[in-house]
Amino acid sequence: MNMMKTVFLMTLMMLLLLLIGQAFGGEQGLVMAFLFSLAMNFGMYWFSDKMVLMMYRAKEVTEAEEPRLVQMVRRLATQAQLPPPRVYIMQNETPNAFATGRNPDHAAIAVTSGILRALTDDELEGVLSHELAHVKHRDILTGTIVATMVGTITFIARMAGWAMMFSGGRRDDRDSGNGFSELALLILAPIAAVLMQLAISRSREFAADAGGAAISGKPLSLSSALKKLERGAEIVPMQNAGPATAQLFIVNPLRRGGIMKLFSTHPPIEERVARLEEIAIH
Repeated sequence: MNMMKTVFLMTLMMLLLLLIGQAFGGEQGLVMAFLFSLAMNFGMYWFSDKMVLMMYRAKEVTEAEEPRLVQMVRRLATQAQLPPPRVYIMQNETPNAFATGRNPDHAAIAVTSGILRALTDDELEGVLSHELAHVKHRDILTGTIVATMVGTITFIARMAGWAMMFSGGRRDDRDSGNGFSELALLILAPIAAVLMQLAISRSREFAADAGGAAISGKPLSLSSALKKLERGAEIVPMQNAGPATAQLFIVNPLRRGGIMKLFSTHPPIEERVARLEEIAIH
């Protein structure tokens, strides 16, 4: 299912870029957009995980450097019947974590330095098991591609908007009829990408919570960790986190309030905690 999602997302990415290229550059723009989309799809598949890790300045660590963390990841990976992923640390006070990579054989788990201080061992096991569940469900490629796609489409739409603004005075009269369609495309493309991001990321978080509870055998430790992480993100929101990559993290790293809660990439913590407590009962 996740492979089908990945193919669908990469195809949609190509179609959106082709539409933008044709709208602003005609036949020449269409060809350039096609070549660019091929390069983007290739890059997203092979390098999107590396780009995300670089974006957050995550540093790979060894067992000698972080024995508690690396040993915990290896033990839980064995319980989940997965190859041990590479382990990274982000120097950031916001307690949070994410998994990335194109498949279980090329996976990585990144945690912030803040989460290592904020959680007990049982709670940290719950978080790492949640991320390993993402790896096992093959969510990691889909999530990383969605993050890259949303960021790329938003950037291209913004650049096209600036191009429209500065070239507006030089357009001939016969082109003026295309203005509304181009403007609509600029507005709708990023919105469509974000809505897709919301639909995919919310559903997979519930599945990863359940999968993580099964791997660690400690659903209440994960629910306790989620509550701590949400409070931590509210008190110290991640400064270098962007909306495009927020859905990768176990909890939303951005400060939320008011109507923004409706557009959160994550389901409400209260609902996630309630589901984990129900798992613990049964």
